[in-house]
Amino acid sequence: MSIKTSFYYSPNFDTQKRKKNNVRFLIFHYTGMRSEKDALKRLTKIQSEVSSHYFIKKNGQVFTLVPELYIAWHAGISSWKKLHSLNKYSIGIEIANPGHEFGYKKFTVKQINSLINLSKFLIKKYKINKKNILGHSDIAPTRKNDPGEKFPWEYLSKKNIGIWHSLNKKVLIKLRNKKCSDKMKLEFIKNLHKIGYSKKNQNKLRKSQYNMFLVKAFQRHFRQEIVNGKIDQECSLIAKNLL
Repeated sequence: MSIKTSFYYSPNFDTQKRKKNNVRFLIFHYTGMRSEKDALKRLTKIQSEVSSHYFIKKNGQVFTLVPELYIAWHAGISSWKKLHSLNKYSIGIEIANPGHEFGYKKFTVKQINSLINLSKFLIKKYKINKKNILGHSDIAPTRKNDPGEKFPWEYLSKKNIGIWHSLNKKVLIKLRNKKCSDKMKLEFIKNLHKIGYSKKNQNKLRKSQYNMFLVKAFQRHFRQEIVNGKIDQECSLIAKNLL
């Protein structure tokens, strides 16, 4: 199995190759730029010091920017479970989208179809666990919002790309915005850490502020209808179900 891509060289990667078994994660991003042209320019300009392995245009065309066994600079300061600096362990895929700053939109059908094909290829090639298929905001919750709440995580999970809960939507809606006790809130945060959201508060924020960022990251991925950083009974049940 192979994937058809066009090569668009980026100089922004570590020159030392890594071993194949070091690749353990797929990290999805949106570009957050006004245009695809601007995004490609930034990802391939040496002064920007940022890149990804792949870039997917709105029409579904896929570009290879950095060869897979080289470390692209896409994740930045990041953590998941006990791992830090996820660039070392991941393949980064940028998907063209203006993002929250420039008019966040749904991803196109062609983009998602290309992402599915590319992801399946990489999952098979590197034996990537579906629990290790994440968004940038999952691994850098205080800095990043992408790929955001319009990203189709539930749909991708049906293609065995990433994880999703198995709960009934009607049950969840009844729990939405219902307050949690302090004990439930504490349990929820503990469950976030079990899922993989990092305990490491790299920005030295107040604990309550840091936890709010974690909750928002969780909501953008697993409870996309409302992203407010508040723990309710719906979020609590979803987190339990994911364990």
